[in-house]
Amino acid sequence: MNNQELNLLMIKEAWQRITPFVHQTPLQPFRTLSEIANCQVSLKLENMQRTGSFKIRGAVNKIFSLSPAEMACGVITASAGNHAQGVAWGAKACGVPATVVMSEQAPAAKVRATKSYGAEVVLYGQNYDEAYQHARQLQAERKLTFIHAFDDQAVIAGQGTIALEILSQMFDVDAIVAPVGGGGLIAGLAVAAKEHNPKIKVIGVQAAGAASMVQSLECGRGTCLESVSTLADGIAVKQPGDLTFRYTRKYVDEVIAVSEEELMAGILFMLERGKIITEGAGVAGVAALLAEKIKLPSQKVAVVVSGGNIDPMFLSLLIEDKYQQVASW
Repeated sequence: MNNQELNLLMIKEAWQRITPFVHQTPLQPFRTLSEIANCQVSLKLENMQRTGSFKIRGAVNKIFSLSPAEMACGVITASAGNHAQGVAWGAKACGVPATVVMSEQAPAAKVRATKSYGAEVVLYGQNYDEAYQHARQLQAERKLTFIHAFDDQAVIAGQGTIALEILSQMFDVDAIVAPVGGGGLIAGLAVAAKEHNPKIKVIGVQAAGAASMVQSLECGRGTCLESVSTLADGIAVKQPGDLTFRYTRKYVDEVIAVSEEELMAGILFMLERGKIITEGAGVAGVAALLAEKIKLPSQKVAVVVSGGNIDPMFLSLLIEDKYQQVASW
């Protein structure tokens, strides 16, 4: 698949392949956010997906596309946490040994969940990029099959199945908004949506502290940040993939950045007004609408809530800080 240009047919084939193994998640109208953003907002709740994140889609599609020889070697990946769980779950379903390298800063909840699916977890480095380099080293030493977290056609195709579900749930959607880290999600969504209907707007949202895709698009080429710093660990990536940058540049209408304060406000807003638990990466699109950084008046907008695997300790601290502020007013 890597030698072919990704297209709608390939994403439809991925949807058929993974459907028995993943949930079709709800597309839920959100009246309060709609009133604030002056558009008709519905949330694509991938936080309710198996393993708590959309990442299982791409991981399962990739693993189930491997040859018997590739499976026999065992698989390895690097991940901030959600892709780790997707690979671990998919490998277990196929009876394939899995090794996952995660940053030493990865949330404990994501590490525990990955181990619970039977994967060997190796903690290394201070961020995804350092974990990735170590995973590549282990791959060469152990002769394992590598599954990239985002820069792989089969992975991107799996993530693109979300757009097909959105279209089946809201055929006249005007725009899709989604978080951006390495770019696998936004690339897959954009190819699927634009090849179905070029008039659908596709908008990506990054954390300002890890805005590698924003910078790359401004420069016209893939660039690497010196460092990343954001509570949205799921999208804390220094550099977009070669494939994901190309598809994003070709198909995505806009990629914007939101601040840490806007992400925190998004998490609390979802909890208070939506009764929905989401992680920092997962709330990026909601945060952008709340901050009025996306203006789509009267349009039907699907916002991908990409994951809900937030560290409970971090969430409790966030809530405590919020209500201490309220009490001081």
